[in-house]
Order: sequence, then C-alpha cells, then structure tokens
Amino acid sequence: MSDDAARDDKDRAPEKGPEATLLDRFDPALLKGLNAIIRIAVRLLAILMVLVILMGVVDVGWTLYQKLVTPPVYILTISDMLATFGAFMAVLIAIEIFINITIYLRDNVIHVKIVIATALMAIARKVIILDLDTVDASYLWGIALIVLTMSIAYLIVQKASDSDEVH
Repeated sequence: MSDDAARDDKDRAPEKGPEATLLDRFDPALLKGLNAIIRIAVRLLAILMVLVILMGVVDVGWTLYQKLVTPPVYILTISDMLATFGAFMAVLIAIEIFINITIYLRDNVIHVKIVIATALMAIARKVIILDLDTVDASYLWGIALIVLTMSIAYLIVQKASDSDEVH
C-alpha cells in the first residue's frame, strides 16, 4: 500500500453504519464549539448559584431576626424553628447544587451519586417543613415513596462505586 493510500484511509471518516453513535455523525468542530458554549453556560450558572447562596444566607439571617423580634421576643416557637430550618436547608441545597456544577466543570461528567444526595436533601427539607395538619395522607405516602426510592437509588450507586474502587 502506498503512502498516499494509507494517508487517504487515515483521513477518511469512519463508516456510518447502524452501530455508529450519534456523536460520530456530527462534525467534530461543531461539537467542540457546542461544548465550549455549554461550558460557558455552566460557568455562568456557577456564578448565579453563588449569588443565590449569598441571598439565601441573607434570607436565613432575616428570617431568624424576624422570628426573634416578634413577640414573644427572643423565643422561637416550633413553627418558627421549622421555618428557620427550611431556610437553612434551602441554602444547603443550593450549596449542593453549586458543588454539582463545580464537579461538572472539573470532570465534565455529572456524578449521579451527588445528584441523588442533593435530591435526598431536598426531599428531607420538604419533610422537615411539612405541616402534618394540612396535608392529605396520599401526599405523605407519595413523599414516603420518593424517600424510599431515592434511598434505594443512592445505595445502588454507592455499592456500584464501592465495587469500582475495589477493581
């Protein structure tokens, strides 16, 4: 085989048969440009999430201040504490989302375990601030099913990542 023929074979695009992936069918330059746009968008999301976290911290402080100055002064009722816990949890969820974004920027991969943990934290917040006097039993069963399902998913992902580390 001559050098020209070998060069032509190397420059030729791979066959586009049924086994070719969707990404194989796109121009690499286009994919590189689209990926650059996505990375810029993710960086912008990270900046916006920091702003959300800061505003959430201010909200926690404001909520706590309002609860402490409302009569009876310097006394937090159970509902006041639940409102404050809800505000705290919202900030912690925002921090978890920020961590998800930064890990994506670093690794260019969405880590399922962290996403599931964030979802568990969000549903935990919902459970903590839930007013049992105003919700229907079917709503509680739905929340219980979500907690159970997300917990099982987390355990499966945890077991899978543990077995990957062993090998």
